[in-house]
Amino acid sequence: MRFVSTRDRSGRDVSFGEAMFRGLAPDGGLYQPTTDPDLRALIRSFGADMSFVDLAGALIQGLFPEEYDAASARDLALRAFPFAPQLRRLEPGVVLLELFHGPSCAFKDFGASFLAASMEEHLKARGERATILTATSGDTGSAVAQAFHGRENIDVVILYPSGRVSPLQEQQLTTLGGNVLALEVTGSFDDCQRMVKDAFVDEALNDRLNLTSANSINVGRLIPQSFYYIYAFAQLKEEVEDEIVFAVPSGNFGNLTAGVLGWRWGMPVSEFIAATNANDVVPQYLDTGVFTPRPSLKTLANAMDVGNPSNFERLQAIFADGMLDINSLISGVAVSDDLIRRTMRDVWERDGELVCPHTATGVYAARERLAAEPGSDATVVTLATAHPAKFVEVSREAVGVEPEIPERLARLLDLPKESVVIEPTVDALRAVLLDRY
Repeated sequence: MRFVSTRDRSGRDVSFGEAMFRGLAPDGGLYQPTTDPDLRALIRSFGADMSFVDLAGALIQGLFPEEYDAASARDLALRAFPFAPQLRRLEPGVVLLELFHGPSCAFKDFGASFLAASMEEHLKARGERATILTATSGDTGSAVAQAFHGRENIDVVILYPSGRVSPLQEQQLTTLGGNVLALEVTGSFDDCQRMVKDAFVDEALNDRLNLTSANSINVGRLIPQSFYYIYAFAQLKEEVEDEIVFAVPSGNFGNLTAGVLGWRWGMPVSEFIAATNANDVVPQYLDTGVFTPRPSLKTLANAMDVGNPSNFERLQAIFADGMLDINSLISGVAVSDDLIRRTMRDVWERDGELVCPHTATGVYAARERLAAEPGSDATVVTLATAHPAKFVEVSREAVGVEPEIPERLARLLDLPKESVVIEPTVDALRAVLLDRY
């Protein structure tokens, strides 16, 4: 598998390792596979009795046969995934794909952990050091911090918007220390994302620090996220008869893009539903054909507060060949804060389950999809993207119940916060990086 910039498909292609460490292409575009490997037979061979590690190992070898044999692919999967997704039937037609059983209790653990294991392996082999630079609207930063903390030859710098992440998310970002530096930006997530992008196109800065990214713009994080979609299909394929619908809580659209990649490789999918909060630029695009980015709005589902999603560029590139219209595969639903609260409350009262505000947008979208086809026997897999304990305040307000906090999160609550407050400019970021490293 080779990779090329979304902005110049005829440009120089690079290996997975180079794409992983570059993060962004030199022209500012995102790396995209040059071709789609045909994994239909492999994917259809997976059954419900297959473990996630075995499935991931098989996919790694299938995607990168020249880099990994069966043994080395499974070894990487074992180091990357000491946790696994779990499926839980919520109600008729709706299945939760729980992705919060990793160290930070969010779906981004899968991509971050794979990326950390892969980067550490490459850096050790080359005798080099790298600096991870990433922006977060909530869960990305905590997953990256946990995945990379203590890794050899790697420094980690995480930018997050001050006052716009939950208290528990902030504790996950700011209490590790060591090789992890948290930068508290006095602006929005879009400011953080812009600062990171500007730093990556600063050649002098890159030469001095060997910068790379752990955001979903990085293919090393994006590709392994496709694995849990394929795992869900394997678990349910007898029930869904080779077709499945995914409802995907969406902010920066990396998670949905990963699912679309799985579809391109041969996973049968009827539809992807992009469930956003009030930051609905992609659902509006799907309705109008016009993409109009705008400043992000603050919502209850804060990790999805993105007004200019980076991975939309990848989605456009995937459908640029004109072989399939994006609307024939992806639909969009925007969910207000009021509907998020109502859905969280209703799921608790009807099903006895607490869901986080992000997962609630997916559940709402799944229910809307099923209600539009009364009597349908469709199965909608809703990605449960974060443990509700990461949003105690929202649960208390919406449901009147506080979720039990897992021990791996509870131990962080009393640790001292360590962050550096900076202005939302690339000059401020550059100054901190050069002074620190």
